[in-house]
Amino acid sequence: MLLWINGPFGGGKTQTAHEIQRRLPGSVVCDPEHAGFGLRRMLPPELRGDFQDLASWRQGVVEVLDLALSKHDGVVIAPMTVTEPDYFAQTVGRLRELGHDVRHFTLLAERETVLRRLRERGFGHLLQCVAGKGAPLRRESWAVEQLDHCLERLSEPEFAEHLWTDHSTVPKTADRIAVLAGLTLRANREGALRTRLRQTKVSLRYVRFD
Repeated sequence: MLLWINGPFGGGKTQTAHEIQRRLPGSVVCDPEHAGFGLRRMLPPELRGDFQDLASWRQGVVEVLDLALSKHDGVVIAPMTVTEPDYFAQTVGRLRELGHDVRHFTLLAERETVLRRLRERGFGHLLQCVAGKGAPLRRESWAVEQLDHCLERLSEPEFAEHLWTDHSTVPKTADRIAVLAGLTLRANREGALRTRLRQTKVSLRYVRFD
């Protein structure tokens, strides 16, 4: 089974994916973003755009996830924002055509909720402490620019199943996905401080400087 977790940038996809992986024995996170940034870095800076526009990214994601799903004995989790219907059909849709059990979920939240999360993730939380709550989201500027487009597009029926997360924690969102996918997660016995530290570690692993 593939759990494809969609949503706006800063919407909690990666944290939710790693929460599921932590509590679901045998599961693995296969992040399509890694392939995208690798392809992007191959190009001269002036040619770097949205890596999803590269057919090689879409084809490569399908090839790698197809291999993982065929050979790995466990649930595969892919946290990735995809808002273009054609790209969605060429990735999620193509994997379904290949016969895989793909469960797609879109995490949604109000605009202000996502902006707050962008401020808090990774170094954004440190920046906020030093420069104040109104500090600009320098490293997240692209995510902020895409936010309205993402929220509007991902609210469409074709990107269901929709899960609103404004008043949900990451563990609770993971629980909801598991129930909808017919999976059983281990009980979450982690304390609030340990959860915060672990989530910060996950965020720092995904900080991008280019």
